[in-house]
Parts: sequence; structure tokens; C-alpha cells
Amino acid sequence: MAPQAPTNRVALITGATSGIGRAAACRLARDGLTVVVSGRDRSRGEKIVSDIRAEDGTAHFVAADLRDAASVGDLARQATEVGGGHVDVLVHSAGIGILGPTESTTEADFDHLFGINVKVPYLLTGQLAPAMAARGDGAIINVSSISSGRGIDGMAAYAASNAALDQLTRSWAAEYGPHGVRVNSVMPGSTDTPMIDPARGYFEDLAGRAPARRLADPDEVAAAIAYFASPQAAHIHGVILPVDGGFTAVN
Repeated sequence: MAPQAPTNRVALITGATSGIGRAAACRLARDGLTVVVSGRDRSRGEKIVSDIRAEDGTAHFVAADLRDAASVGDLARQATEVGGGHVDVLVHSAGIGILGPTESTTEADFDHLFGINVKVPYLLTGQLAPAMAARGDGAIINVSSISSGRGIDGMAAYAASNAALDQLTRSWAAEYGPHGVRVNSVMPGSTDTPMIDPARGYFEDLAGRAPARRLADPDEVAAAIAYFASPQAAHIHGVILPVDGGFTAVN
């Protein structure tokens, strides 16, 4: 029999003030979790908390400008405090993208990209996963991208950062799985979020190459995140799940 998830579960979602992170926060709250919404924009974060509470959900906002170990540590501490002493589900949804030729990517942009997309999840997992392991239960869900496993022109740096995140999924599954912490990755395709607005036509063309022939809705990605966070996924470790309308199956 699969172990029962503890009551009063608490989920921390980074990058939760827009896009996939916002959809995940709302979905997990509807599933009965206490949600810690994290992001840089206080007004948007507080609006999401208000929306969740209006539907009788439980949510808190913690402002976080994740840039170094100190800011990551502050987020972990505050999330644990507002969560009543524990964080049971960690969703790494914060991420940035850089498009363009390799030669046009500056060192500063490259470092910022890897800092947000790889270093922050690494450090935050290091802050929170040991306590999950000590309790013998927890779920960590990484949000990567189909670019991590495909050669897509103009996405070299972004793809490399997501490939690193997917490899962390496998490594953390080996490290924390024996202690009851499930680590999995959701790999979205082109998704209708503000992140794609600067190159919306490009991403619509990518989506058109998939059997679904459309952009994903953030709620569809959030449904996969919610599954990995739920007791129904109790025997699933180290999986990288495409939510891409079939793009990786045919390209």
C-alpha cells in the first residue's frame, strides 16, 4: 500500500506570480495544500493569495529576489515559518529564457540565466530537502523545457540550463528518494505565458510542429505538477514528463 501523505501539506512554488508557477499555486491550493507563493512582484503575489483565499484556499506570499545563497536561505526560512514549520512540496518554477545566437550571449546574461535556472533550484533544494528526508516524505518538482533534450536553433544557453535541471532531477531522485522524497520534472513545450511574448510567433511555430498543434495552457502544465505532488504519484521517482502536445514524440 502506498504511504499516506501527511495532512496540512505545505507547498512552496518559486516564480509563482505569473505563468506556470501561478497556475501551479492555484491548482495545489484547490487540491487542499497550503501554498507559499514566491516571486519578486509583491502586488501580483498578494493578488494571487487573495484569489486563492477567495476560493477558501490557504496561501501566503513571500517576496524573494533570488540571486544568491543568502536570498535563497531567506526564502527557505520564511516559507518554513509561514508553513508552520515544514515545507512538503517544492516546485521550482522560477526561470528565465535567452534566445539568440551563441555569439550574441554575453557572459553576464549567461551567468544570470544559469544562476536563476540552475543555481537557485540547487541551493533551495539543499535548504529544504534534508528536512523532507528527515520526515520521510516530500515531493520536489522541477519545471524544465523541451529544449533540454532537443536541438533547437537559438536556444543553446537556455537548453543547456534546462538539461542541467533535468539531470538534477535524476541525481536528486537517487540522493533523496531512498528517504521518501520524490523528485520529478515536468518538461513543458511552448506554453501560453508572458515569458514567450517577446517571440510569440516563434513559439507558436514550434507548437505547430506538435500533434496538438497549439500552445499549452498553463493549467495543463499545472495538472502534471499537481499529479507529481499528490499521493497518487507515490511510486514515481526521477521521471521527466513532457507536457508538450506530443512535440518530443515526433520531432
